[in-house]
Amino acid sequence: MSGRIPIEDVTPSVACGRYPAKAVVGELVPVTARSYREGHAAMGCQVAWRGPDGAPRPVVRMRPGPNFDDRWHAAIRPDAVGEWSFTVQAFEDPYLTWRDAVVKKIDAGQGATELANDLAEGAELLDRAAEGVPEAESDRVREAAAALRDGDRPVPERVSPALDLAGLLWAHPVRTLLTSAPAMPIWVDRQRALFSAWYEFFPRSEGAVLAADGQPARSGTFRTAAERLPGVAAMGFDVLYLPPIHPIGRVNRKGRNNTLVAEPDDVGSPWAIGAAEGGHDAIHPDLGTVDDFRSFVAAAREVGLEVAMDLALQAAPDHPWVTEHPEWFTTRADGTIAYAENPPKKYQDIYPINFDNDPAGIRAEVFRVVLHWVGLGIRIFRVDNPHTKPFDFWHWLIWEVKRHDPDVLFLAEAFTRPAVMHGLGKIGFTQSYTYFAWRTGTAELREYCEELVGAADHMRPNFWPNTPDILPEHLQHCGPPMFKIRAILASLLSPSWGIYAGYELFEHVARPGAEEYLDNEKFELRPREWAAAEAEGRSLAPFLARLNTIRRDNPALHQLRNLVFHDIDNPALLCWSKRDERTGNTVLVVCSVDPGQVHWGNTVLDMPALGLDWPERFAVHDELTGERYDWGQHNAVRLDPFVSPAHVFTVHPYREGDGVADRAGDAEGDAGAGGPGWTS
Repeated sequence: MSGRIPIEDVTPSVACGRYPAKAVVGELVPVTARSYREGHAAMGCQVAWRGPDGAPRPVVRMRPGPNFDDRWHAAIRPDAVGEWSFTVQAFEDPYLTWRDAVVKKIDAGQGATELANDLAEGAELLDRAAEGVPEAESDRVREAAAALRDGDRPVPERVSPALDLAGLLWAHPVRTLLTSAPAMPIWVDRQRALFSAWYEFFPRSEGAVLAADGQPARSGTFRTAAERLPGVAAMGFDVLYLPPIHPIGRVNRKGRNNTLVAEPDDVGSPWAIGAAEGGHDAIHPDLGTVDDFRSFVAAAREVGLEVAMDLALQAAPDHPWVTEHPEWFTTRADGTIAYAENPPKKYQDIYPINFDNDPAGIRAEVFRVVLHWVGLGIRIFRVDNPHTKPFDFWHWLIWEVKRHDPDVLFLAEAFTRPAVMHGLGKIGFTQSYTYFAWRTGTAELREYCEELVGAADHMRPNFWPNTPDILPEHLQHCGPPMFKIRAILASLLSPSWGIYAGYELFEHVARPGAEEYLDNEKFELRPREWAAAEAEGRSLAPFLARLNTIRRDNPALHQLRNLVFHDIDNPALLCWSKRDERTGNTVLVVCSVDPGQVHWGNTVLDMPALGLDWPERFAVHDELTGERYDWGQHNAVRLDPFVSPAHVFTVHPYREGDGVADRAGDAEGDAGAGGPGWTS
């Protein structure tokens, strides 16, 4: 607490302002603070903020919260990438104090004599106010001051012009005792930092040819992988993530299904980076050349895809770093270099880096590598296991790279303790993988998503139903409806989501006793018959395309902070909404998490969260099926996972003058088909 008026608990604030809060261009960022003062005099709060250029933006007046808890609220909308700052300011508002007192005294029957001082002081106050309002309004304020001084008028006529200035002097207040809280930083990214749809594939599998025994006959290349780009774009994804594309070590190479001994033709894990052909700045020769890579990135851009690369800071035993910089690794008692372990698991094909042996040298080399790929058109990096490297290293690297190019984004692949994941977000990671893959029940999904919304100032989630390393049991055993359910949940709860290739083909066979794919693509080539599967109706691609179209067309789904859950009386159903305050666009979803049974439920909707009054009725349009219904606060819902496991509604308030036919929708949504709001 400091200054004349206390200001406390300012948000957004990450680690008391040590790190910048997160936002994206055009995002509505809520700003709150607790502020109060002694006595009964009125006060106000405002947000003073500056852009990356240092220029001040128009001050935003804060409003008191609905619970009279001395909490003040406003919102700002940054419009450029870079570091912004804001400060909350508190002040005495003498006009509000004067207005409140005069209204009460007049209501109590006081006349001109008793109000003489109040009228004179009000006139002096308006003289000051006239200097701070827009020039077009200054005469109005001066006329109100003159009316207060005009003793020939009745009191109501003298006071009324001054009372009518409430709106103007809220926006342009007279401020005294101005007190400022410490400035807080906000880093504003491009919009893809918050809203993105990711697709992961191994380029070496696209266009690959296998021999009869399953061993590789020919690797895919960047040129053959480029043939898959239109198919990925047609599903509506906008980020294409590539696992490591570098030379793969031959020493201790893993075989198919992670076997310790590789066959001569086994391709190895892309995460075992480095061989005689080069290290982290090189391209695997089977994939092509640097020019081929440039062409691939350009081809992706032409169809609306941005390529993201993997940044895995580890080395195969034959990586050039091992011979050129053995001090970057840990030497065991017997003189050998320590390989990676997560007991009892062993990764003999990977040497972890020891960041404490030569931190300056390692920092310089990694920074060089990252800028090398930035120079080749990469602006997104998916970082492998960042929680196993020093946090101060990541803090340094991320902000050094952003100083070079502020558009570069970093996704943290960290499945670890919550505090560690949140810590990575605080120090600068743009997005994070999450526990979504293991949150299956409606109660735990709701609790987890509400936790993520509460952390939106420092951690942006990216929901993945599967990855090359993660094939959850519910995808192994629950059939195609579960693939739809998990895609709906991932894509419509989180503004960023992603899938690993094969999801659209319902790939679900696991290595016995594990949540991992059998014949894991990390260790072998896996070409797929994409076109045949879609032509034969064995592909989820059209459904994924529809989900991504719904996401793209509804700005409410581009955000995280606006996620609101609604009550429904069936624990197998989850109901939530998102609303964009700028456009009024509102999306309401009811989704089943049970892939095997038909479920009924009854909603109790939070109507103000939908932009509606409690008794209002409204139309909903199902963006998956095209059906339209008449809804209110209470609605009965039936969901059949074999038909459609969810309603994805856009909300359409009725306009004044809509007739009965306009309001009713089709017969299935009418009261005659099962009561008001009965949907299916």
